[in-house]
Amino acid sequence: MSKKYVYLFSEGDASMRNLLGGKGANLAEMTKLGMPVPQGFTVSTEACTRYYEDGKVISQEILDQILDAMEKTEKITGKKFGDLENPFLVSVRSGARVSMPGMMDTILNLGLNDVAVKGVAKLTNNERFAYDSYRRFIQMFSDVVMEIEKSKFEAILDAVKEENGAKLDTDLTAENLKDVVERYKALYKQEKGVDFPQDPKEQLLESVKAVFRSWDNPRAIVYRRMNDIPGDWGTAVNVQAMVFGNMGDDSGTGVAFTRDPATGENKLYGEYLINAQGEDVVAGIRTPQHISTLEQAMPEIYKQFADIANRLENHYKDMQDMEFTIERGKLYMLQTRNGKRTAAAALQVAVDLVKEGMITKEEALMKVDPKQLDSLLHPTFEAAAVKKAKPIAKGLPASPGAACGKVYFTAEDAVEAAGKGEKVVLVRQETSPEDIEGMYASQGILTARGGMTSHAAVVGRGMGVCCVVGCGEIKINEEDKYFTVGEIKINEGDFISFDGTTGNVYGEAIPTQEAGLSGNFATLMQWADETRTLGVRTNADSPRDAKVAVGFGAEGIGLCRTEHMFFEEDRIPAVREMIVAKSEDQRRKALAKLLPMQRGDFKGMFEALEGRPMTIRFLDPPLHEFLPHEDEDIRSLAAEMGLTFDELKATVEDLHEFNPMLGHRGCRLSVTYPEIAEMQTRAVIEAAIEVKQEKGYDVIPEIMIPLVGDVKELKYVKNVVVETAETVMAEKGVKLNYKVGTMIEVPRAAVTADEIAKEAEFFSFGTNDMTQMTFGFSRDDAGKFLNDYYDKKIFEQDPFARLDQVGVGRLLKMAVELGRQTRPDIKLGICGEHGGDPSSVMFCHNIGLNYVSCSPYRVPIARLAAAQAKILAEKDVFQDK
Repeated sequence: MSKKYVYLFSEGDASMRNLLGGKGANLAEMTKLGMPVPQGFTVSTEACTRYYEDGKVISQEILDQILDAMEKTEKITGKKFGDLENPFLVSVRSGARVSMPGMMDTILNLGLNDVAVKGVAKLTNNERFAYDSYRRFIQMFSDVVMEIEKSKFEAILDAVKEENGAKLDTDLTAENLKDVVERYKALYKQEKGVDFPQDPKEQLLESVKAVFRSWDNPRAIVYRRMNDIPGDWGTAVNVQAMVFGNMGDDSGTGVAFTRDPATGENKLYGEYLINAQGEDVVAGIRTPQHISTLEQAMPEIYKQFADIANRLENHYKDMQDMEFTIERGKLYMLQTRNGKRTAAAALQVAVDLVKEGMITKEEALMKVDPKQLDSLLHPTFEAAAVKKAKPIAKGLPASPGAACGKVYFTAEDAVEAAGKGEKVVLVRQETSPEDIEGMYASQGILTARGGMTSHAAVVGRGMGVCCVVGCGEIKINEEDKYFTVGEIKINEGDFISFDGTTGNVYGEAIPTQEAGLSGNFATLMQWADETRTLGVRTNADSPRDAKVAVGFGAEGIGLCRTEHMFFEEDRIPAVREMIVAKSEDQRRKALAKLLPMQRGDFKGMFEALEGRPMTIRFLDPPLHEFLPHEDEDIRSLAAEMGLTFDELKATVEDLHEFNPMLGHRGCRLSVTYPEIAEMQTRAVIEAAIEVKQEKGYDVIPEIMIPLVGDVKELKYVKNVVVETAETVMAEKGVKLNYKVGTMIEVPRAAVTADEIAKEAEFFSFGTNDMTQMTFGFSRDDAGKFLNDYYDKKIFEQDPFARLDQVGVGRLLKMAVELGRQTRPDIKLGICGEHGGDPSSVMFCHNIGLNYVSCSPYRVPIARLAAAQAKILAEKDVFQDK
């Protein structure tokens, strides 16, 4: 029996999401619930996967199933493809298993040809409508399927409008639109060398292929990488009977949410346009009306829609994002899905749904994307500064937060400037899916056109990027790269600021202030802490960072990089003195200058932690990093240090290494110069004793020896640490608990973890270096070629941003098992950047780590991800992607 690749809407339901995609599964579910859904069928995600396996060809088996489903749909609707009397038109849309708004392609009005357009005109008694639909279809098919530039069609439309004195598209007559159609068809023939296809079946199959192809377009690949969506999932294709919102003043189209997607407020929220097609609302070309005004315009339709919205939210137990069309006074539901929302709205909705008794706390935790919380942890405008500032314009507040940066008018320019470390904002007429990378690189997005459901608004909210849309007061000159508001001119590179909560735009840079945890955020974090079993610490190198992280809920420090304390202006001279020393005595003298500084640092951090644990990594980077390399800088430093240029130059050259990241660094420094480990141990133990005596905090320092590859290295340095610690405690007459462990970052350490655990009381996985050494990639240089790996589908993700669970993860798992065999109570954590990545946190939970450690601003993200990991593990749904 042949495999089934195509399903009528009546054959599916919501449980078939992986096969039918989110859109297809929800259309099937709404059909099952008896809602007014235009009927059609879904070509499954498996058909897409097979299309790629077969070398981008749709097999005969799948073609036959598509044509069979089309015949069945024609019977359901009583219409026929390409017919003069009763023509059948369809939309062809993508639908991946997770929502990817605007990332893939759509074709509307498919089935129109020179015959069917006359049938539509006759049937609707509206020739203008028929030719308007036909010109839209030709443009969309040519652009999406045949890859002819859209701008060429827009130029023709603009020319016809100018010739006929028409200001808007709607001012064009039927005769004008017939002229547009003929010119469009002539352009098609000129570009492709053949006539525009008249066979609706050919149109359909080419469109299905185009949607499959769009799964791998550049913007979809970028979106997948940003949102951890595997490339082998593929997209489904939904073929659905067309209904028309552009058939006159009793027709319309709209997008609505069951709750406000910006704030989470429990009220129907959305926009619609009379006499328009769905793309008009989403594209932001016309400014729509608020959904509430539909109650006056079409009271019966509004009541029916509000009832359906309520039913859908109760059914899915989540805020819904719905698309609808009204055709000649009849309502049709084209889509429902869990709505994209801002982080603030996500928290509000999750907490409210628990209060309303609709879901449990665990279900609420699963409704918030941990990465979204990032937007709540970033600065807002300083209240005093924003009070003094005068807005120069106001738009619609589409995604909250504060944005301040230099203006750029193209995605490419924004990406380039952000790459140089500039804070940028993207200013556009309206954004399109091609702008995704520029939007991602920006502090905020400002558009002149579009509503709250335009592309910029939806994508900005999903990313947690501040966004103001529909700011009609700004007049953009993209060619000369400036915009004006009345008499004010803002050039590319000038600073502006805007507020995604109020919609205010300011022609100046406004200072920002740090965020904090309160209200719904605090409530959700409390639920997360009640649920999770994985600890969450922070990576911090100063008392200030430690304090911020504790405010965000960190349970200690999982990585204090002590070398960061050496780079400060008042101590770098002593570090350099130590490096150029010719004897142990000279080195010890220099280290004696550093001792009180290090002790003061540790003391400040222990106080900020108020008794929470701290893992202190001893000096790790190669010594050459502390010295200058240019002759001019060497000459200047030599004079400061009382050395000759030649002496210092010789030291710099002597320390030069061909591969410093694999060179004289980490535990190797303490093997060569044990006095460095002695000084650092003394600083740690003395600071802990002082804090215990002065503040009463029972500090248990965790001293971590980095870059160990052999247990004998660890044993040697550990002996130095223990001997020094015991000496200090004897001098002070105070007994203190402390631990000595290691950072597992060298692959050899992972595979010999059973040996290393004989000496180490804890392991902390340094997955940045472990990834580097396992792949053999320099993390500083990998950016030069990783894009080629994404383009050629060798990698889907940056392994330095998201843990490689197959290779590096296997080493972690092995080290966990071997370490626990030797020392069952060994404490295990991760302190690489992966500690704040939700999918990596989930992996850490599942291999049995005790904690993850991440940067202070990612602590809430890790807390929520750890709770979700526990919930999913209990449901036994964890899978290595």
